[in-house]
Amino acid sequence: MAISSHGSIKRFGIGRIVEHQANALVFAILVITGLSQRFHEYKVSHWIILSLGGVDTMRFVHRVSGFLFTALIAVHIAMGVYGVVRKRWPASMMINVNDFRNAMENMRYYFGITNHPALCDRYDYKQKFEYWGVIAGGFLMITTGLILWFPVQFAQFLPGEFIPAAKAAHSNEALLAFLVIITWHIYDAIFSPEVFPLDTAIFTGRISRERMVHEHPLELARMENVPVEEIVKHHHGPAGAKTDAGE
Repeated sequence: MAISSHGSIKRFGIGRIVEHQANALVFAILVITGLSQRFHEYKVSHWIILSLGGVDTMRFVHRVSGFLFTALIAVHIAMGVYGVVRKRWPASMMINVNDFRNAMENMRYYFGITNHPALCDRYDYKQKFEYWGVIAGGFLMITTGLILWFPVQFAQFLPGEFIPAAKAAHSNEALLAFLVIITWHIYDAIFSPEVFPLDTAIFTGRISRERMVHEHPLELARMENVPVEEIVKHHHGPAGAKTDAGE
């Protein structure tokens, strides 16, 4: 990562940016083609299905998108494992006990008990929980999607009850993922006061130093080779100090 003369810090390379846009595009196609089949009785679903050339074409697009999603997940995991094992990348997305402490510390900050948010590293607890939710949900969608794609083959070595169970899990997880994205992720990326009207980090790969101080002070302290207390004190005042509301 590098700091420019304008005070912005590079957090993501071109590979991560392209990966994010590809995942976003594939996810959008999967949601549109999948939920249109689940809620096929609605007029908007009829319009989407007819616009794509009928239900058979929609299913084909959905399955191709599912294959691409599987490939993106596989490449992402393979690159992550290779980076951590061979290149000694820090496992910065792994959830640890500090993430739960940071969540509690941020609650104290939101209620005005402390004068600074939790001291997070490269990724905060919200980003980690959302990330692992996507990974876990992705594996569920891939597994159940394959069962629904090849029900006869899977029924040869799985009980028949697995087919309707896979259909229910696939459909409900898709709806849950869609709701999480439009409520949690879209809020954090667009409507959150810290980034409104849009968080451009995943498009430009850069973030302001001010946001680094507020959201990722541990990473910034490591980059600038200074104690994190200095960064927090300069921006928020002495670490741990109470506000008037907390005194």
